Amino acid sequence: MRKIPVKDISINKNTELSELISQFSEAGGFVATKIATASSILQDMQKENCTKFISFPADIMATGTRGLLRQLIENDLIDVVVTTCGTLDHDIARILADYYHGDFSMDDQKLREEGVNRLGNVLVPDDSYGIPIEKWMQPILAELYAQDSRWIPWKIWRELGLRLAEEKNGSESFLATCARKNVKVFVPGPTDGAVGSQLWLFWQDHRDFTLDLFAEENELSDIVHEAESTGALMVGGGISKHHTIWWNQFREGLDYAVQVTTAPEWDGSLSGARVREAVSWGKVQPKARRITVEGDATVMLPLILGPLL
Repeated sequence: MRKIPVKDISINKNTELSELISQFSEAGGFVATKIATASSILQDMQKENCTKFISFPADIMATGTRGLLRQLIENDLIDVVVTTCGTLDHDIARILADYYHGDFSMDDQKLREEGVNRLGNVLVPDDSYGIPIEKWMQPILAELYAQDSRWIPWKIWRELGLRLAEEKNGSESFLATCARKNVKVFVPGPTDGAVGSQLWLFWQDHRDFTLDLFAEENELSDIVHEAESTGALMVGGGISKHHTIWWNQFREGLDYAVQVTTAPEWDGSLSGARVREAVSWGKVQPKARRITVEGDATVMLPLILGPLL
C-alpha cells in the first residue's frame, strides 16, 4: 500500500477552479477525490489520438448545463455525441422560447391547469415546447423530403442544427454548434420525444419517409473500429450510455471511462451500474482509466470539466 498523506484544502475568494481540483486530488475527500480523478482522465483523453464520446440524457439540456455541453463541442473536446430525443426537443424549444425557474415542491395539479410542465425545478410551458417545435419543424421536414425520402437520422439532426443557427439565439444552440463543428449526434431512440413525434406526424402523409437506422449504426461501427483508442464521458445511464459502451465492446472496450450519476448500484439499473461493471461485459477494458463520480451532473460537470475549458 502506498502511503500518501491526506492534505487539507485551503481556499479563498481568489482560488481558481483548476487549483481547487488539484487540491481535491490531495485531500482524500470522498467524492472530491473522484472529481479530481475524473478531470485527470478526461485531460489524458485529450493528449493522444483518442476518439472521445459523450453520452447524456435530455434533462440537463433543459438547464444551464446546455451551455457547458456546447462549450465541449466548441473547444473540440468531443468527437461523438450519443443522447436521447429529448435533447433535440429541449435545444430547439429553448431557441424558440424560454424555460423558467421553478421549484421541486410546486403544486403539479395547479401547474397542469396553467399549461405548465415541471421538469424537476425547471418549468416548461406548453407554449414553449410542443407547439413551437411543430410549427418550426414541419416545413423543414417538407424541405428535406423534397431532397430525399430516406434519411440517416444524424443527418436530419445536422440539418436542424444548421437551421437553428439562423435563429435569433442560434449561437446558444447545442445542435447548431455540433453542425458547425461537424460533430455527429446519434440518437438511438429517435421517436422517444417531441421531435420524434413530429417525424411520425410527417410520416402520416408521406409513408415512404424513412429513417435509415441501420446505416447510422454502421457509421457508429466504423467510428469505433477505426479508432486508435476511445474514451467516454457518460452522464447518467439509459439508452445513451448503453449505446456508447455497447458499440465499444466490439473493439474490446473503452480505454477511458468517466461516469457521473446519482443512481444507486443496488437496483441493477444501467444508470446505477459503476463503470467497473462494464469490464465484465467487455465494454470497458480491464486496464482502462475509469471512475464513477456520484452526484448531480449540473454540479459535478462544471467542476470536472472546468480545468479542460
